[in-house]
Amino acid sequence: MIMKRVILGKTSIEVERLGFGGIPIQRVSEEEAVDTVLYAVEKGMDFIDTSRMYTTSETRIGKALVQTAKKPVIATKSFGRTADDIRRDVEISLRELQRDVIDIYQCHSISTIADYEKITAKDGAYAGLVKAREEGLIRHIGITSHSLDILSKALDDDLFETIMVCFSFLEPAAIEKVIPKALAKNVGILVMKALSGGVIEEPEPALKWAMGYPNTLVLAGVESRELIDQNWSIFQGSWELTESDRKTIAAISREYDKKFCRRCDYCLPCPSDIAIQFVLGAKTFLKRMGPGGMKVPIFTSLWEKAENCKECGECVKRCPYGLPIPELIKANVEWRKGLDI
Repeated sequence: MIMKRVILGKTSIEVERLGFGGIPIQRVSEEEAVDTVLYAVEKGMDFIDTSRMYTTSETRIGKALVQTAKKPVIATKSFGRTADDIRRDVEISLRELQRDVIDIYQCHSISTIADYEKITAKDGAYAGLVKAREEGLIRHIGITSHSLDILSKALDDDLFETIMVCFSFLEPAAIEKVIPKALAKNVGILVMKALSGGVIEEPEPALKWAMGYPNTLVLAGVESRELIDQNWSIFQGSWELTESDRKTIAAISREYDKKFCRRCDYCLPCPSDIAIQFVLGAKTFLKRMGPGGMKVPIFTSLWEKAENCKECGECVKRCPYGLPIPELIKANVEWRKGLDI
């Protein structure tokens, strides 16, 4: 029997295996967002994940949690790469979340070896988080990445207490490369993109598939009571895949086989310095973040580079999934130009 609660490795934090993802509450009104968070906590969700990058998410979660006596575990994260930058973000997170201490603070989206080396340098973000932990501002330190290679290295280095990894039936590779290593090292596993960032529109087979692998916490982003009820009902039921579930999984896998970016970054480096996985995943990014996400300066600069794709084909040679990357980049650039944002 698969347990529906999990202990997150060496943190000793024990929670339900379905957690609240804090991205979508940015795209509804503050009143709706606060109500959604409160409803989720009252329903039984006891783990909430958010980020400094998620615009209003931390603020709204903070406003919700002061209205309940329940104390869910809070994880947040920062794009800060230096000790000073992440210290500043820790202090902002504490204020916005209205907490005296944050349970898990994560280095957010470490996508390259250069990024990893920067955060683990003497004056890097990791050192800043160690100091914050020593001062009692945070309890545990985690890392998030879309790169299995980066997460594998982080596990080898034994620095982080939790990892956050992409894992869905469209992106199953972590089950071979990262998840067993994390379990062996007693590192907590947070699963993101169980619905592949919104590409999978059938939550039942997707959540059942992801939760079917034990000892992980699966995060699902929601912005309404209806979606909480839907996901919580799936969570409380049987996770055994039905024949209908298997057919749905097979059909979606066939549909996206040659157009879904698995975020492995093996296509890089791009001669035009294009952030390929971001451009290819932009539609689901917008779906999750709302229109405001496209206005964040770091992302607007990425689009400018994408417009300069020379269609050299170097990325196609490297892609292990045979995706027609230049065609997909061109299509998404044209789609982005047509948006009224």
